[in-house]
Amino acid sequence: FPSLSGNDNSEALPESIPSAPGTLPHFMEEPDDAYIIKSNPIVLRCKAMPAMQIFFKCNGEWVHQNEHVSEESMDETTGLKVREVFINVTRQQVEDFHGPEDYWCQCVAWSHLGTSKSRKASVRIAYLRKNFEQDPQGKEVPIEGMIVLHCRPPEGVPAAEVEWLKNEEPIDSNLDENIDTRADHNLIIRQARLSDSGNYTCMAANIVAKRRSMSATVVVYVNGGWSSWTEWSNCNARCGRGWQKRSRTCTNPAPLNGGAFCEGMSVQKITCTSLCPVDGNWEVWSEWSVCSPECEHLRVRECIAPPPRNGGKYCEGLSQESENCTEGLCIQDKKPLHEIKSQNIETASDIALYSGLGAAVIAVAVLVVGVTLYRRSQSEYGVDVIDSSALTGGFQTFNFKTVRQGNSLLLNSSMQPDLTVSRTYSGPICLQDPIDKELMTESSLFNPLSDIKVKVQSSFMVSLGVTERAEYHGKAHSGTFPHGNNRAFGTIQARNKATYIQNLSSISTRSELKTTAIFGHLGGRLVVPNTGVSLLIPHGAIPEESSWEIYLAVTQKESSLQPEGTDVLLGPEVTCGPSDLSVSTPFALTIPHCAEVNSEHWNIHLKKRTHQGKWEEVMSVEEETTSCYCLLDPYACHILLNSFGTYALIGEPISDCAVRQLKVAVFGCLSCNSLDYNLRVYCMDNTPCAFQEVVSDERLQGGQLLEEPKLLHFRGNTFSLQISVLDIPPFLWRIKPFTACQEVPFSRVWCSSQKPLHCAFSLERYTPATTQLSCKICVRQVKGHEQILQIQTSILENERETIAFFAHDDSNFPAQMGPKAFKIPYSIRQRICATFDTPNAKGKDWQMLAQKNSINRNLSYFATQSSPSAVILDLWEARHQHDGDLDSLACALEEIGRTHSKISDITETEIEEPDFNYSRQNGL
Repeated sequence: FPSLSGNDNSEALPESIPSAPGTLPHFMEEPDDAYIIKSNPIVLRCKAMPAMQIFFKCNGEWVHQNEHVSEESMDETTGLKVREVFINVTRQQVEDFHGPEDYWCQCVAWSHLGTSKSRKASVRIAYLRKNFEQDPQGKEVPIEGMIVLHCRPPEGVPAAEVEWLKNEEPIDSNLDENIDTRADHNLIIRQARLSDSGNYTCMAANIVAKRRSMSATVVVYVNGGWSSWTEWSNCNARCGRGWQKRSRTCTNPAPLNGGAFCEGMSVQKITCTSLCPVDGNWEVWSEWSVCSPECEHLRVRECIAPPPRNGGKYCEGLSQESENCTEGLCIQDKKPLHEIKSQNIETASDIALYSGLGAAVIAVAVLVVGVTLYRRSQSEYGVDVIDSSALTGGFQTFNFKTVRQGNSLLLNSSMQPDLTVSRTYSGPICLQDPIDKELMTESSLFNPLSDIKVKVQSSFMVSLGVTERAEYHGKAHSGTFPHGNNRAFGTIQARNKATYIQNLSSISTRSELKTTAIFGHLGGRLVVPNTGVSLLIPHGAIPEESSWEIYLAVTQKESSLQPEGTDVLLGPEVTCGPSDLSVSTPFALTIPHCAEVNSEHWNIHLKKRTHQGKWEEVMSVEEETTSCYCLLDPYACHILLNSFGTYALIGEPISDCAVRQLKVAVFGCLSCNSLDYNLRVYCMDNTPCAFQEVVSDERLQGGQLLEEPKLLHFRGNTFSLQISVLDIPPFLWRIKPFTACQEVPFSRVWCSSQKPLHCAFSLERYTPATTQLSCKICVRQVKGHEQILQIQTSILENERETIAFFAHDDSNFPAQMGPKAFKIPYSIRQRICATFDTPNAKGKDWQMLAQKNSINRNLSYFATQSSPSAVILDLWEARHQHDGDLDSLACALEEIGRTHSKISDITETEIEEPDFNYSRQNGL
């Protein structure tokens, strides 16, 4: 064989060598195409039988003998010699080769019979470039449309294989016949579905690397479609020309993912004519009939002139009359005439008496019928009439009784009202569904004046007394949010009212709805005056020898929290801080709300605003969690928290019976035209801060509160709100036609967030001599609750009296530090905690204490606290910040069996139970 050890590798080997008879070499393994990855050499191998020698030739040149690795063996079956040869090819060798084709290698095998050549194996350097030649592009396509996403992967050796990802998950076209990924690396979705919306990425990979394309966002949208038309409504005119309408909604389907809204009108109206009712009338009487054997003759008439039509009334009266036809000269029952006459003479006096009475009754009846017909004739103006006395027909009646004597709400107290005024009204708008109307007061908005004398002047109001007036020494009543009863916020009977009064002029301005104080280890309480918002910092929540400046504020501008759908912001947005502080013991935050509490109708959530300005849910009120605790009272939510921040309550109605409590208030003032008087009716959330905002605005406009506000239960049943003015004196005042009633859509009332609803009415006097105004304001929800506000006022400034309000002492004491902020003395509190924190075999532990204080839910929260009893007492302090009802706590302890004495007894009584010693020194 030629030598391959020299430097001249180009020396040619013979194509064949004479040899003994045998067979040509047969290749059992030929070299394969190979790729060099990075700097790693590749190995080419060749195996032949029978073979005396095998050498590689690369790019037409023999590979040096020293670069070959040869192995020799014997085939056991044939006994022929098997030879296997290996060579390495480096990256440098491939890069140094410059030829018209790729770097290639081939092996040549010799036997005694001759030579055989293997296939050529190419050797290439593998790579994959970074940039895609074409990235997929985002698309917006209609539903059931075709989606085609193009992808051209980066150049590479070997060519890259493509895979598609949707939202980072691989797409398998074998599992979804609607998707095809085989067509030239493109992704094809034949019919787009809503579920096909997402982010799509093209992945390219070979043996070297993987590359990701830019993500393409695909949005499958749905254009809106109209629903079917509803049936035509009834004609709105009861008589004559009117209109009727029908509607449709863009919900078949509703627009989705930016789809186009339906084109066209959602409401159609057409004119209609209602047949007017025609009342029946009698025709003239017929002639008298022939005298009968009974000495009587008859005459008749029919109700046909005209007959009743279209629901008109039938004729009133008799259709037949009879009378004696012989003037008493007839023989009756075969008696002689003189006997009959004597009998008539005896009864003549009685007949005269009864005839006189009958004539009087008929005269009165005719007068009543005449007045009724006159008043009915005034009711042809529809719903927007001036006087509700003209509203008749077809509706239930109700009784409205008021007692007005001495009422400080009357701006002209010189008038002497009837103490037993009782009238019955009926009408088609605001006087339906009668219920007993409860007169209400604002008992929670202003400062108390302690230790004053008061005189009860009416069934629902007290005013400041003088020295000769009777003293009223009542315990401060729970006002802002009375717990454990069913009365609406601000509704207080005179016998239970606190002696705290403050006039409307003392209401805080908007810029003052923030309270700041410095607290230490002893804790304390912060209150935003007249808002119902408070913060209780327990004893020990702040480290010893530390002082923190803590603030509490109510957001007055429109809240950044925008509820979705029918969700409702139930109270003010409250901020406490600084937000970077955290306490070791939960503090209690009290936020008022306007929901009628019922877990079957409401799902109430607590939300917190993050540092980025977004709102995230903290918990649902009914949720079991150990991070915080919410206790929902009828008019406030008490929240135990460990971190400061901005919080708000959101209500999600889960049925049409969900009730949002609205406070209705009426203000009035003279306009620039001295003959006009403006009435402004507000419907606001039943929270103190909402009413304070309205009063602040009205004070700037010179408005005067004309009647005590009342509570309206507004249901989430999609029915609108109607506000109307009734019973305006017709010859003293007038209101513009068709403006006496205003209707507000349901969405405007339900989704109005914190902005109070406001309707204005303008009344005009006929003469400047008129100084008194009396009327009624009716506020009602269609097919729902209604309230009537009786207005009786003088429009002259010098005759007005300021309406007094009730309030708690939070205005005078917005911040209280240390022991005076708490109702339970600290020493007594320690003994209660020491007793109830210890588990007891009889079950008389903190869980029983919680149960007796109406805390029956999420007890696992208290179990995680170092002192469960202390946290329960903190919650009690938050709930009873105004009344300080220590009796209820004492009763709870007595029922458990830990004590036999009421906490509130200011005595030197020794308690038989260990660990309790209530004394005057401890303040209990």
